[in-house]
Amino acid sequence: MVVKLYGPDFASAKRVLVCLIEKEVEFETVPIDIIKGQNKDPDFLNLQPCGVVPVIQDGDYTLFESRAIIRYYAEKYKSQGTDLLGKSIKERGAVEQWLEVEAQNYHPAIDNLVIEILFARKKGTPSNEKAIEECEKKLGKVLDIFEERLSKSKYLAGNFFSLVDLSHLPFTKYLVDMGKMYLIEERKHVKAWWDDINNRPSWKKVSSSRWPLLE
Repeated sequence: MVVKLYGPDFASAKRVLVCLIEKEVEFETVPIDIIKGQNKDPDFLNLQPCGVVPVIQDGDYTLFESRAIIRYYAEKYKSQGTDLLGKSIKERGAVEQWLEVEAQNYHPAIDNLVIEILFARKKGTPSNEKAIEECEKKLGKVLDIFEERLSKSKYLAGNFFSLVDLSHLPFTKYLVDMGKMYLIEERKHVKAWWDDINNRPSWKKVSSSRWPLLE
């Protein structure tokens, strides 16, 4: 049965798309325009009562929250496509550890930058320069930790591409859109890591496509 992915063609939904492609899972996309408020329509709220995207339907199983979704597919299809969880319990532990770092430390700083720069630009409102400076400082501290980690391994969880690296893709791309790539480029090992994951075929397909993305 074909998986249905509901969401906009940006942000966290792309995290799920890359995972589905890496795991060679057949899917179809159902665009949800959050600007028009389609995520608050009654039909969508039946799937996700909080009105947050993305959401997947896998037969009679519905799941939301992008990191929960990618964990689910990485486990369900562990022997299919790219192994995104590691081959041992210790590697799996490293994947879970760095996924938490991404969710709790990396993502919030970039998300706030997106709000202050890209959303403000779209709405035609002034950005809060003090808030932007503070977010960049927080992000820089996390990237310093990444630089140290990546001086010892090719990817964040070890010497294998995993859910951790995949999870960083959509929001790190926003640094390019916001003109903040210096945060990546001034850190040698972080830059090498980004150049690597940014060129994965799955991500190149997702980042260059508009929905519906069906094949």
